[in-house]
Amino acid sequence: MTVLILAEHDGKQIKKATRQAVTAAAAWNAPIHLVVLGHELQAVTAEAAAIAGVSEVICVDAPALAHALAEDVAALLLDLAPKYQVILAPYSAAAKNALPRVAALLDVAMISDVISISAPATYIRPTYAGSVLTTVESSDAVQVLTVRASSFDAAANGPAANIVDHAALAALSSQNQARFVSATHTISDRPELASARVVVTGGRPLETRFDAILNPLAAKLGAAIGATRAAVDAGFAPNDLQVGQTGTVVAPELYIAAGVSGAAQHLAGMKDSKVIVAINLDPDAAIFQVADFGLVADLFEAVPELTAALVAE
Repeated sequence: MTVLILAEHDGKQIKKATRQAVTAAAAWNAPIHLVVLGHELQAVTAEAAAIAGVSEVICVDAPALAHALAEDVAALLLDLAPKYQVILAPYSAAAKNALPRVAALLDVAMISDVISISAPATYIRPTYAGSVLTTVESSDAVQVLTVRASSFDAAANGPAANIVDHAALAALSSQNQARFVSATHTISDRPELASARVVVTGGRPLETRFDAILNPLAAKLGAAIGATRAAVDAGFAPNDLQVGQTGTVVAPELYIAAGVSGAAQHLAGMKDSKVIVAINLDPDAAIFQVADFGLVADLFEAVPELTAALVAE
């Protein structure tokens, strides 16, 4: 049995979620291969090969994959599939788009957002917005799954793995079913939300002062900024900041929630944080039920005071 992991990267470096997926894959006690798709991948491939536990890195480097579409990624993985019994990826937007296509084409079940692997082909995953944990056992010959990266430790570096150039596979990416039009990226010097050590999240009450209130505190703490779905839907924060079941799942060491009510879909995406601090004017807000520290106060006063106190320190 061999496990194939679809690597997450930004074109320059491997994302932490890939290392966490490698730790998850160790549950099979089998050889682990990484497949890296994209263009100009020399640095990414070298970093992938250095991850402990990885025995082979399959590099598919081609200009056509500079903006890899889900249809293309699925076609490439389908070509590799006969060699593998497990195909997995971190539970990211890209993987959620590509892997269900692979599962459908292989006519097997798609098992998503796995938080624990109790035995090969036996998984634990949340359901009902994280209120219930379900044990799922699959009898399919090929297991296709995504794992919640924050539930697994990141693999460190180890002996260099073998690198295999599969550029010829890129020809399979010409599906002509979809085409790349454009991409809009948020440029930020802050940590990536999914893997940040500290996250400061704001809710809808911040309204147009979302950035003015949260940015100084996040800058002081070296934190990523998150937002509730209500804040995003109202246009006070961009979609890529959304934390929750329908956004990014986070599990930082410190999670500060300012003006967050604690809707079920939001709690599903952050309740595994190590320490949760809630600031809300409503003492009955659901966020206080999961918070380690709660402050019933006006966030427009409390957050600047907290920021000022940190600056003074």
